[in-house]
Formats: sequence, C-alpha cells, structure tokens
Amino acid sequence: MPSITTCPAQTDAPAPTPDTLAYSLTLPSALTSPAVARALTRAALTAHGLAALVDPATQAVGELAAAACTFSATSEMYLSLRFREGALRVIAYDSHPRHPHPRLAAACDARRRTALRLLACVARACEGDWGFGEAREPGGGTRMWVTVPYGGGVAYGHGQHC
Repeated sequence: MPSITTCPAQTDAPAPTPDTLAYSLTLPSALTSPAVARALTRAALTAHGLAALVDPATQAVGELAAAACTFSATSEMYLSLRFREGALRVIAYDSHPRHPHPRLAAACDARRRTALRLLACVARACEGDWGFGEAREPGGGTRMWVTVPYGGGVAYGHGQHC
C-alpha cells in the first residue's frame, strides 16, 4: 500500500533582516505606479528592520518609478530593491532605448537628468550615488539607479538634507 505524505510546513522561517532585503517587481507604466512602489518600499524596509531609511528610500523610489513610467516606450517598467554592503540599492529599468544620433542622445540625457534632479539631491544628501545608462539586459532600454548608504539615509531621515 502506498504511503501518503503531506507537504512539510515551514515552521522555522527566519525573520526578515536587512541582508535578506531583495525585491523585484514589474509595474505598469502608469501614473499610479510610483505610489505603489513607494508603499511597497515602505513596507519592505520596515519588515526588514530598515525603517530608518524609509524617508530617503521612498523619495528615491518615487522619483525613479516616475521617470521610468515617463520614459518607457512599453506598458511596463521594472524596479529592484536590494540591501547589500550597508547600502540600499534601487534600480529601475524602462524600455526607452539609447538614441544612436549623438544630438538626440544628448538631448534625451539632459531631459532625463532634469527629471531626476530631486533624486540627485537625495543621493547627494545621503552621500550616495545615482545615475543612468544603457541597460545591460537583453531588450535594451535604460537603467537608472541610486544607492543610499545606511548612515547617510539615517541622517536624511533626521532632517539633514537639501
């Protein structure tokens, strides 16, 4: 007679920690997506013990998501949150390809820099880094990112920003 087994219940699941923060999601290129991305970021950081980074992170995520939705040539954009080596890393991808003509590329880069002006301020205030460039993934598009070091993010949360 065959034996019947049940699926094991995971009872010893570890609690979320900063080092286990790793989320990726695809969002519609819609006006509501930055708000959804900010809400997810707030919940994820709090669950992983990184509530001190909520203010700069939600500002940065909102700016990246808004830019990705604005520039995306398709109906979707992609967002990634990771905490590694003492810093929050946020990456957004949109489907807008690099222009082959130098003048068009320069104009588009200037427009994107303008759209990310507040992101640059947040990164600077947190002693982090930000930027954008051609996506390395198949299908092309543009990759935008920001890093928020833990210490700089905590200072930002205490009102020490631009």
